[in-house]
Amino acid sequence: MAPSTRPHPAPGPGGPAGSDRSDGSPGSPGSHEQTPYFARLAAERPDIALCRASSAVARAAEAHAAGVGLGVGPHLVLKMLTEAGPSSQRVLSDQLRIDRTVMVGICDGLERAGQVRRERAAGDRRAYAVTVTDAGRAELARAERAVPGFLDDSFQRLTPGERRQLTRLLGKLLGTTDG
Repeated sequence: MAPSTRPHPAPGPGGPAGSDRSDGSPGSPGSHEQTPYFARLAAERPDIALCRASSAVARAAEAHAAGVGLGVGPHLVLKMLTEAGPSSQRVLSDQLRIDRTVMVGICDGLERAGQVRRERAAGDRRAYAVTVTDAGRAELARAERAVPGFLDDSFQRLTPGERRQLTRLLGKLLGTTDG
């Protein structure tokens, strides 16, 4: 068998390499060599960790949505319209934090699918009130049935208590709750 080309750290004063010492020397359990870089970075920079976690969950949500047949944006629009009632595209955009130009495309697609209808707003002839249709409610109900499984898969590393804590902390960060 050929000898390893990776250098092995020499035993230090605390005993053989891989012992319980954590003096920061190469190869010791607490050294940076033993800790993957991103794990250290995430521990030092919660902003980076949150961005990467958000990206991972967003990718998973889009993949899930593709499987269900209703994208994340359209799902959120149908959900808000069903729960809050008719709204202008501006209000939908502001409340759901979706760019206004993206919101126009979402509403166009939902309207083509017969899931919403747009009518001139009574108080502002320049604005449209977007209303969910029966077809939109049915599509939302179908998509909503798949959400618990998606959440369980996406957050499987967290206990139910940790999921509640994460939700509370994110609400606090977003300014939607007091914490």
